[in-house]
Amino acid sequence: MTPRIAPPPLPTFRARLHDARTATLLGRRLGLALTVCFFTGVTSHYLQRPPDWLADVLPSRPTWGYRFSQGLHVASGIAAIPLLMAKLWAVYPRLFVRPPVRSVRHALERLSVAVLVAAGVFELFTGLLNIVEWYPWPFSFVPVHFAVAWLLAGALLLHVAVKWPDIRAHWGRRSEGTLKLPAEDEVDRRSLLTGVAAGVAAVTLTTVGQSFTPLKRLDLLAPRHPDHGTQGLPVNRTAVAAGVSAATARDWRLTVAGPRPYALSLAELRALPQTEVRLPIACVEGWSVEAEWTGVRIRDLLERAGAPPRSRVRVVSLELRGAYRVMEMGASYAEDPLTLLALRLNGQVLSLDHGFPARIIAPNRPGVLQTKWVAGLEVL
Repeated sequence: MTPRIAPPPLPTFRARLHDARTATLLGRRLGLALTVCFFTGVTSHYLQRPPDWLADVLPSRPTWGYRFSQGLHVASGIAAIPLLMAKLWAVYPRLFVRPPVRSVRHALERLSVAVLVAAGVFELFTGLLNIVEWYPWPFSFVPVHFAVAWLLAGALLLHVAVKWPDIRAHWGRRSEGTLKLPAEDEVDRRSLLTGVAAGVAAVTLTTVGQSFTPLKRLDLLAPRHPDHGTQGLPVNRTAVAAGVSAATARDWRLTVAGPRPYALSLAELRALPQTEVRLPIACVEGWSVEAEWTGVRIRDLLERAGAPPRSRVRVVSLELRGAYRVMEMGASYAEDPLTLLALRLNGQVLSLDHGFPARIIAPNRPGVLQTKWVAGLEVL
């Protein structure tokens, strides 16, 4: 007769603070960070990939709008990581309850927790890897990250709805559920929350300087510093990565397609009236910095081509490969007097890595749409 092997005993948890009050306090803070991260992320997505009905009405002002929202998106996402780890620590003993499902409400609770944890971990850590531009997965980051964000939002709403009685019972110090907990735990709970707050502050202060430049001296953990790079700006995509060389740009001519098409050499483009603007460039990875840009207004180039009012424009780059080699710009951006085909950066001719011979710079626009190495404009 084969002896039966007894199953291993379930773990026991003797540590304090694995309670509903601690989980509620951490959940409130984590929920706020995820809510900010979600709405700023949705804003970023629709600025990058607007549906057709939205493309011409996206606002080009305030000029710092995208810089603010995307900086807040990355900062809130980074801050959510220690909050998520603390929240998981507070609730993980509940994963071992028996029986695993006690009722329909309990089943919904466990389902919402499973989806919430999986989606939260996925969003925060793929977002973190996107900041350093490391993509160790076979799927396209942007659409998958966007889709899982909605899944996370739905799971969070479901979880709050299912757990609302517990949340309400432990919301405040004088709430019914809180008063039933050991009073001596409150001191340790405050110490735990203080430690978590210190961790959130530490990761925020040492990374937010990449977009909030008054704190750039504290920018110790972010992968980019706003002042480091060619001509005083960071570079995400180099000319080598884009397949553009000095030889490629040597005989460059800008082609403008429209009712009255024409082409301009670099010398002819430089001879046109030049406009100087101060605009930030802000990238989805979270860094941003203001700079002085000099070039020709896009609306002047389009008018010369006979473009009717409220025209969109398609911008084509010299780069040989890349998801943003071709970019479309809505009418609000194309008509804005601050939107330039820039030839100079901070008083110097554009370097090859910054888009020589010409690049787009527009207000309130994601950096991936500030097309470099522009070869042609097409009135739409």
